[in-house]
Amino acid sequence: MAHHDLEGLTAEDFQRIFQLNVVAPFQMVRACAAALKASRGAIVNVSSVAAVLGTGSSVAYAASKAALNTMTFSLARSLAPEVRVNAVCPGHTNTPWHVAARGAETAAEVERRYASIAPLKAASEPEDVADAIVWLLEGAKRVTGEIVFVDGGMHIAAPR
Repeated sequence: MAHHDLEGLTAEDFQRIFQLNVVAPFQMVRACAAALKASRGAIVNVSSVAAVLGTGSSVAYAASKAALNTMTFSLARSLAPEVRVNAVCPGHTNTPWHVAARGAETAAEVERRYASIAPLKAASEPEDVADAIVWLLEGAKRVTGEIVFVDGGMHIAAPR
């Protein structure tokens, strides 16, 4: 839903998006907290660069991902020292969904447009996002409460 279309999302749409992107992750953490603490586990929330750029499929989506990031900070404090909690924020990632969401643009057009803006001059691949998640789960033993952007630097790109 275009961000300028304030009538395009109903209150129910907003609530449904928040249920999926904020409430459901919280409920999962709450259900697994004892086991996570016992195993000294780790949580990686999958958020979005939309959380800081105010972009994405709708205002509700961007707001829900910002809420997920804030919840990541809160959970990292409350579950420490037994459980590490971090988030990964992908930007545009070369997947069929991203191309389909762009309508008439081809995959090459989307890639060129993104690469013209992102400091690293490339969009992410699904493997880039997966690598960050795996690192936070298995290798980042002293990392908690962090938001890792996997967006080619888009979150630091100069405004256009």
